Amino acid sequence: MAEPISSTDQGLDLGGLLRRLRRRADLSQRELAERAGLPQSTVARIESGRGTDPRYRTVERLVRAAGGRIGVEFEPGYDDPEAKPPPDDGMRDRAGRRYPAHLDVWEVHEPRDWPGAWWAEWYSLPPGLWPLPLPPASYRLNRNYRDERRDRERVRRSVTVRRFTDPSVPSTAWRFVAELPTGELIGELRAHDESPYLRWGDSERPEARETVLDGVLVAVGYRRLGIGRRLVEALVAALAAQGAVSLRALTEQPGISFLHACGFAVEASRPATLRFELPVSGEPRLRW
Repeated sequence: MAEPISSTDQGLDLGGLLRRLRRRADLSQRELAERAGLPQSTVARIESGRGTDPRYRTVERLVRAAGGRIGVEFEPGYDDPEAKPPPDDGMRDRAGRRYPAHLDVWEVHEPRDWPGAWWAEWYSLPPGLWPLPLPPASYRLNRNYRDERRDRERVRRSVTVRRFTDPSVPSTAWRFVAELPTGELIGELRAHDESPYLRWGDSERPEARETVLDGVLVAVGYRRLGIGRRLVEALVAALAAQGAVSLRALTEQPGISFLHACGFAVEASRPATLRFELPVSGEPRLRW
C-alpha cells in the first residue's frame, strides 16, 4: 500500500513516517528491522532523528518491510505527463553514446526530421544527392526550440477538425475549421460547389457537380503538423458521402507540394492559366 509522504522546507520527517508505517503494520522496531534485514539500532536512530541522512536503499528496505512503497510525485504543472520519456538505453549515436536524457530525442526518418538538414525544403531531392547522411536520431539543445516542439506536439494531439455550419454559409459552400480545446481557431478550409455542365450551358446532367477548393489556411506556428491535410481529408470524406464528382484547386508553390501530399494530381487538360491583375495603389508590383 502506498504511503503518501508530505514534506516541508525543512525536509522530510522520515522518523515520523516510519513510526506511522510501523503503527499501521503493527510492528515493533525490532520486528521491522528483522524484516528489512537491518540492525534494530538503525531503525531507532532514524526514528529519533539522529540518523539524519540515511542511505536511500536503507529507507527503501524499511518502507517495503512495513508494507509501503516509495514513489516520486511532481507538483501540478511541473511537467507535462504526456511528454515523451527519455530515450531507451539501447538508442545510441554513431559513436555509441547515449543521447541526453533531459532532452527530447526523436528518430530521424527523413531530412525534415533533422534540424541539421538545411536542404530539407527540397523534399524531392533523392537520398543519393543528400549532402550529409542522416543520423539515427536528433534533438535540440536550445530550450526554446524544445518547448516549441513540445507545444506543437500537444497541438497535434489535441486539435480537432469539424465542419462549420451557419445560416451565413450557403448550402453550396463548405467551411471546415481546426480548433484547439480552448476554442482557438488555428486552421480553416473553404470550398464551393459548381456544376461543370451548367458552367457551359449544358443542362443534360444538372445534378453532377464538382467542388473547388478556395483555400486552406493554418496558423504560422502550427504548420507542418498535418492540420491542413486533415482539413482536406474532412472535406473529401464529406464530399464522398454526398456524391460529388471531383475536387479541384488552382495554386502556386508551395501549395503545389501541399496538394500533391494530399493526393491531388495535375489536370493535363488545363496545363496553363491566365492571371488578371488590376493595380490599386499605383505602385509597381514587386516581381520575384
